[in-house]
Amino acid sequence: MAQDTYKHKGLRKQLVNLIRSKGIQDEAVLEAIETVPRHLFMDSSFIAFAYEDKPFPIGSGQTISQPYTVAFQTELLEVKKGDKILEIGTGSGYQACILMEMGGRVYTIERQKNLYLKTKNLLPGLGYKPKLFSYGDGYKGMPNEAPFDKILVTAGAPTLPDDLIDQLKPGGIIVIPVGSGIQNMKRIIKTDEINYIEEDHGTFRFVPLLTRKAND
Repeated sequence: MAQDTYKHKGLRKQLVNLIRSKGIQDEAVLEAIETVPRHLFMDSSFIAFAYEDKPFPIGSGQTISQPYTVAFQTELLEVKKGDKILEIGTGSGYQACILMEMGGRVYTIERQKNLYLKTKNLLPGLGYKPKLFSYGDGYKGMPNEAPFDKILVTAGAPTLPDDLIDQLKPGGIIVIPVGSGIQNMKRIIKTDEINYIEEDHGTFRFVPLLTRKAND
């Protein structure tokens, strides 16, 4: 496995300064991005570019999100230590590790079988262990583990999934990109068992949240 060197740590510090300059203010988010070694989540051909503020392919038609986007979504989520967080779309595992670095108890689900297996093997070696790592349909969430304090969706959904809102505690937050092609970043704040506030936080482009569980 590649190492985390002083050079990598210096590059992360530069990346954090760039993200801060773009408007991210949550110091806990910035500290997590400075701590988690993004290059260890990427294929060797992209490692040299790991600390550029860009997304990169990770296989199966998926990407590791742009660091600014990771920071933006995480800041909207208002993570507190001990929060029970459901992540839809594990991908490389980088976002899950940012959440765990911030003290979140992370439950994560991935529908691409090869990515699920690759990331499940990777994370323990990096010192990160989600509470539950599942292979399945993100639209359905994890009803057996609900309710959650926070839910983060890392792929574009055409509509807001009702099942995920149902799995959120009153007072909880969902951050989800909604739309086809280009998505609106939405933050949903659940005010009681049936009502919620919906906020728009700008446009982004994500890979689509797929509707069916992948074939083995």
